[in-house]
Amino acid sequence: MYENFYATERWSKKKVHCVYQALVVAIATRHADAVDIKFDVDERGVWIALPHPAWMEYNRRNPGKVITDPMAVQVAGRYLKQLIESGEDNGREMFAVSEEETLAQLDAFLKEANTVSA
Repeated sequence: MYENFYATERWSKKKVHCVYQALVVAIATRHADAVDIKFDVDERGVWIALPHPAWMEYNRRNPGKVITDPMAVQVAGRYLKQLIESGEDNGREMFAVSEEETLAQLDAFLKEANTVSA
């Protein structure tokens, strides 16, 4: 769904192609407690940083369940699509997502995925 998608920029109405490229544990690269997920947005690299504490909170709220790497990619892609379509993608290279926003995006993605598979 969100590893390879199109979004329409709010202000220019330009259709952009977004493709997932990489997932990196940020502590290794920039000493941050996050997972950085990179997308190619019409040949421009955009990183979405999801905070590690969201993984623990999700597990606390849903015992026995974890956020997998593919789920994290979907969450980051969904967030990126919203940024683009709302006009909040202002050309920045990196966006840090809050823990609550990460969990909200995950919940929304899981609802969408269940609707598609039903």
